[in-house]
Amino acid sequence: MEFNFDNKYILENDRVILRPLEYSDFDNLISFSTAEPEIWKYSLIHAVGENGLRDYLSLAIDARIAKKEYPFIVFDKATNSFAGCSRFYDIQLANKCLLLGYTWYGKKFQGTGINKHCKYLLLQFAFEDIEMERVEFRADYENKRSISALKGIGCKEEGILRSNAVKNDGNRRDSIVLSILKPEWEITIQKELKSKLV
Repeated sequence: MEFNFDNKYILENDRVILRPLEYSDFDNLISFSTAEPEIWKYSLIHAVGENGLRDYLSLAIDARIAKKEYPFIVFDKATNSFAGCSRFYDIQLANKCLLLGYTWYGKKFQGTGINKHCKYLLLQFAFEDIEMERVEFRADYENKRSISALKGIGCKEEGILRSNAVKNDGNRRDSIVLSILKPEWEITIQKELKSKLV
């Protein structure tokens, strides 16, 4: 399948639904933006408060329209509620690679296994449906929880990009780079990650 930014891709299993993020999702996400600002402590793009969330939605959706990113909203079937967001970005169709990130969940969804379900669906779509050869991940080097989660799904650490981005507080951050290659997904990671879905 050839990837098309204009398509409304919906990824689903027995635990989660990922569908394209829309401006109307403001109402589905505003409770996180107003009550849980610490969610975005390590993120380069904040969605704190009403204005922050509006800016977040505009940036994400404008990037999809510009054919640069593809953001999803995450719906948790177990609680019948919206849980957070994730997205593909820096999508390089000619090179068959993309980055997966800007992932966040409300506090009550963290540590519940929902992230593994989302990552499984997104990786399956990337490698099996749109035939990517490489999926890359980046995280603030200080964000040990995210780094541990990425290694837990099978990502390989590649190195550190020193002082490569500006944080919301104006300071610079080092970013860790991790990745999964298509042969790694096909030979081991797909089966291992699927076995961890509960």
